[in-house]
Amino acid sequence: MFTVEVRDHIMIAHSFQGAVFGPAQKLHGATFVVDAAFIAETLDANGIVIDIGRAHDSLKAVLSPLNYRNLDDAPEFKGINTTTEFISKYIFDGLAKPARAGELGRNGRELKAIRVTISESHVARAQYEAPLW
Repeated sequence: MFTVEVRDHIMIAHSFQGAVFGPAQKLHGATFVVDAAFIAETLDANGIVIDIGRAHDSLKAVLSPLNYRNLDDAPEFKGINTTTEFISKYIFDGLAKPARAGELGRNGRELKAIRVTISESHVARAQYEAPLW
């Protein structure tokens, strides 16, 4: 498998519901480093998985509405614990749309999967990976 990976980051605030979260039940901030990996079995006629610039632009577009935002105030996340795992799936869903539509410089059907990794610190990260088809 071939992989192209792009990176960006967001700064958010949020809190969690449930005793399992301990002090994270209180409002706190986080800077998430987000890596998005686009996976294909083969390279295309240009020798690429996808266009890196388009992939980075797509990642920025998905992250922009989250950046510098208190996720507790976002209507789309009402009643949801916006854990790192949850946000990685949310970002995957946002990236899957342009990937499937062929907007990343390659026929979307030629891409196999996307993996989103969010590093919430230098010692902890979460991932969501799934096939596109």
